Amino acid sequence: MLGAIVGDIIGSVYEFKNHRSKAFEPLFHPAARFTDDTVCTVAVADALVQGTHPASSLQTWCQRYAENGGWGQRFAQWIFESNPQPYGSWGNGAAMRISPVGLLAGTEDEIIQWADSATAITHNHPEAVASARAVALAIFWARLGMAPTEIAALLTQRFGYDLSQTPDDIRPTYRRTERASGSVPQAIVCALQSISFEDAIRNAVSIGGDSDTIAAIAGGIAEARFGIPDEIANHAWAYLPPDMRAVVTSLYAARQTEAGLHDRPTIPQ
Repeated sequence: MLGAIVGDIIGSVYEFKNHRSKAFEPLFHPAARFTDDTVCTVAVADALVQGTHPASSLQTWCQRYAENGGWGQRFAQWIFESNPQPYGSWGNGAAMRISPVGLLAGTEDEIIQWADSATAITHNHPEAVASARAVALAIFWARLGMAPTEIAALLTQRFGYDLSQTPDDIRPTYRRTERASGSVPQAIVCALQSISFEDAIRNAVSIGGDSDTIAAIAGGIAEARFGIPDEIANHAWAYLPPDMRAVVTSLYAARQTEAGLHDRPTIPQ
């Protein structure tokens, strides 16, 4: 989950001003910040930890950080509705916020059930539902130690994603879209075809497009593959307010309880 937050923060300054190269410095731009992607991810994590309905949690957190902005127009309306209903979105917002499910769930059946619960409250289009399942499963399989080629093959088999391109193949012609089918497979490629956590984030930023969301999705998967270097984790941690830190800490504590001490990521203090 913290990997998704890292990706969101690093990618935030490039969302509307793409940088088509992995060679950007510093890694955390002075103007970087957490965006709606982080707020929604924290909301899903809080729902899982507290056992609350994800719609209620999303509304609570997004109203609390409403001034943060960045919301899609329809989602911005949904946040404040008294009886929020799904609205058929095919966007990548569900996949962007799903990393806590991939971290905490213990079986593939739980992945599907929890991912659908956190997705269908807004993004009930088949493309969006599939994308959230795919990202959560990729994180889960990476946690189990599956090779990236095996993960890619399983995702292609289940969801029909073309994961054969490399970031270098994608970069020259890729154009911004928030559609799940046009951005989530690209983000998965950036994570699976990387050699380190930082490399995955640089891949994600470098292809352009919806940079913060692509980097958030890639970051969640890359965390499961590589962990997060302490320097990067500590830097990202400093961006988060106390209420968000508390949720992130609680989620990893729940993961520790579920899986034992050896499967607990390091959380900055």
